[in-house]
Amino acid sequence: MTLAMSWDEWARHDALALAARVRGGEVTPAELAAQAAAGIALTNPALSAVVEVFADVVADPLRDGMNPAGCFAGVPYLMKDLGPTLRGRLQEMGSLLMRGNRATADSYLAGRIRQAGLNIIGRTTTPEFGCCSAAENPAVYVTRNPWNTGFTTNGSSAGTAAMVAAGVLPLSHATDGGGSIRIPAGACGNIGLKPSRGVFSIAPHASDLTGLVSIQGCQSRSVRDTAAFVDHCRGGAPGEFMPYWGAPEPYAALIQRAPRPLRIALSHEWGDYRATPHFVRELERAGRLLEGLGHHVEWALPAVDFRAAFAAQTTCYISNFAQTIANLLAPLGLQRPPADLVEPINIRIWEAGLHTSYAERARMQAVFNTTSRAFGQFFEDWDIILTPITALPTPPIGTTEYLTISDNPSVLDWFGNLWRNFAYTPLSNLCGIPAISLPMAVQESGLPLGIQAQARQGHDGLLLQLAAQIERALNGQWNGGQRPGVHVTPD
Repeated sequence: MTLAMSWDEWARHDALALAARVRGGEVTPAELAAQAAAGIALTNPALSAVVEVFADVVADPLRDGMNPAGCFAGVPYLMKDLGPTLRGRLQEMGSLLMRGNRATADSYLAGRIRQAGLNIIGRTTTPEFGCCSAAENPAVYVTRNPWNTGFTTNGSSAGTAAMVAAGVLPLSHATDGGGSIRIPAGACGNIGLKPSRGVFSIAPHASDLTGLVSIQGCQSRSVRDTAAFVDHCRGGAPGEFMPYWGAPEPYAALIQRAPRPLRIALSHEWGDYRATPHFVRELERAGRLLEGLGHHVEWALPAVDFRAAFAAQTTCYISNFAQTIANLLAPLGLQRPPADLVEPINIRIWEAGLHTSYAERARMQAVFNTTSRAFGQFFEDWDIILTPITALPTPPIGTTEYLTISDNPSVLDWFGNLWRNFAYTPLSNLCGIPAISLPMAVQESGLPLGIQAQARQGHDGLLLQLAAQIERALNGQWNGGQRPGVHVTPD
């Protein structure tokens, strides 16, 4: 098959650059889809990141209602196999239990994505129900990091992270209930924005208010792609429980200007959790870069009861996931999750959370409130708080302690262990504040290390503005201009 462009040329384009070439008549959406499908075929045997390619949409990009006049003009896009549904398409959620599960309708956000001109050509991997740190169960699939296939991508937006990093496509769908956009973006060298609560709709089956912590979004390799994605896909569906954030101007315009000098706090000591010395040095290095851009940087921390906050977050996850699993069992006529079809920790979560009392949820909500107020007060004095994306290095493949195939008999101990590594991301979900992972640092293993910036509610644009300023300072060379070992470009 003859491709529309060389792989090196392909990898140099972000989504908006590809869209410009479509509008200029140089390439067609079908040619872009064919090239992305060829990229999947090239890299997926090593990465196991894509569950399915929609061959009919690759052949005919207009088949499912993509708007060719949209901002992205037919740029190919992959959907995480969790969250927004696509009518008539499988959604199996990384689970043997859900094999063959086919959606009967598009979700609202799927429609917004297609209206923006993105051509959804397939599904990417996720851990079972999105409930752990990596898409790694040998009975389903084992998604590997393109920088070093001996390591995980982290999760839960695992396949998306691998495909974007490997140069297969510039932009892909991700979700985030406690770091699932940002953590794999950080380990794979991508840009990952978790927006504020009230930016992307999860209609019709839930809302940002009822879901509390889970958020939709994307991973990309350029700030302007992420900004354009937010601009064109944001907004509430009819009947939302809450107002949705607007923006005084499109983020695509905002990021052209440098932010005013910002008050930026550095932190890595979150309650009982600490980053490794190497990660702290990388954080300090990022801080010096920001000082060089004219920002005020010093160590500071919100006055949060971190133990209470993580305990409340654990209650939320256990009760939310238990209900999610219960809702999946009912249509199948099952009374409990079958041990041969559902992973052990998810069964224990179901058992632990199914009978969470209203009083327990009320106490959880009270801690959510005090934690959100503490962060809100902190952002009266500071514009940004900067942390490493994780406290500990990205685990090698086969590190089961973080996975839902773990044999840990205690759900609480399992979650406690999770927080020791993934300490810095979940509280932004709890508070509904925006956070972004930027590929600014390197782990001792040679894998990328994301640096996370968080801001007050609704200030997603400020994060993107700062990210764009950093991108310009780096001459667009995230990850030091390096590419991973598994990549569409030849060695």
